[in-house]
Amino acid sequence: MPPATPRTARLINDRSAYQLLLDRGPLTRTQLRTLTGLSRPTVADLIDRLAADGLIARLGESGADRRGPNAAVYGVLPDRAHVAGVAVDTSRIVVTRADATGRTVGTAERPIDPAADPESQVLAALAATAAPAPLGAVAVGTPGLVDPRSGAVTFAAGLPGWHGDLRSALHERLGVPVLVDNEVNLAGVAEHRTGAARGTDTFCLLSLGAGVGVAVLLGGRMHRGASGGAGEIGYLPYGPARPSCGLQDLIGGPALATVAARYLPGDLPADPVDAVRAAVGLPEFRAELAELVAVGVVGLCAVLDPGTVVLGGPIGHAGGVPLAELVAAEVAARIPLPTEVRAGTVTGDPARRGAVLTALDLLHDDLFAAS
Repeated sequence: MPPATPRTARLINDRSAYQLLLDRGPLTRTQLRTLTGLSRPTVADLIDRLAADGLIARLGESGADRRGPNAAVYGVLPDRAHVAGVAVDTSRIVVTRADATGRTVGTAERPIDPAADPESQVLAALAATAAPAPLGAVAVGTPGLVDPRSGAVTFAAGLPGWHGDLRSALHERLGVPVLVDNEVNLAGVAEHRTGAARGTDTFCLLSLGAGVGVAVLLGGRMHRGASGGAGEIGYLPYGPARPSCGLQDLIGGPALATVAARYLPGDLPADPVDAVRAAVGLPEFRAELAELVAVGVVGLCAVLDPGTVVLGGPIGHAGGVPLAELVAAEVAARIPLPTEVRAGTVTGDPARRGAVLTALDLLHDDLFAAS
């Protein structure tokens, strides 16, 4: 490998210092020297470069309550550029706009219009979060298959009009980095970075909702497969060969709602996921739910042996730690592979949270590539 050029070394140092300012908040030059191990002149130069590029600024002084000279404190300028995390489902588009530090500065929601093209609908949702700061990167989470090379949506059940190269279309219109990925993969990013899988670089996120899906992180890298189909566990055959059914027919929302109906008196909620959530507090139903979910977890363990499985999605979150513990016991009884089963902890919309985190990575990479 050829040695790093002086420019490459500068970019590495600048990115390292910028990340420290993002992670730890405003710092003095002395603190940056201590944390980076860089020399006094090197730190002085990188502060000057970052300030000249409008990425950081002097925000005040430390030790203002004591006598003598005080050290200048530097921090990230949050409105240098914003990012957008977009979550798409079969009925709506939801956008979260965040500043360069990840702080939410706006949200918007629009219903899906079957007659309109995906590009115009996402652009309209983004425009609804308009702010004075420019948009520097966008990440979109969508159901279905996303080609890992082109970013094209090749199949999305319930959204046939969304098939196409949405990533390229948005990039051409916005002129900023854009990533389009499967929604469960982005939820996996959120759990890895801020949730139940933090500090664990190999794990599977099993998302349980109306549909089922898996995010697979191996050695810190998301595994998407040759066509973007890795983790589409709903298609995995289960039961007799003819007629065959898949895991979607066993642990998808509609199937689990049928099970829940045996435990709930009266009329069920119309939405299958709501029906399951209404019953998950009942110990008898939760025990049967764990038995069914364990079928999918054992399949993941037999193929990937991830060591850790996180239960996510609205049903996984509703079941929480009690469901995770029951599933862990079922898995331990069925397969001799040590597996920790954890309850997902990223609340709200994990896919959108993962989209924001991914867009921030795109923004920061782009800022330093252009410096």
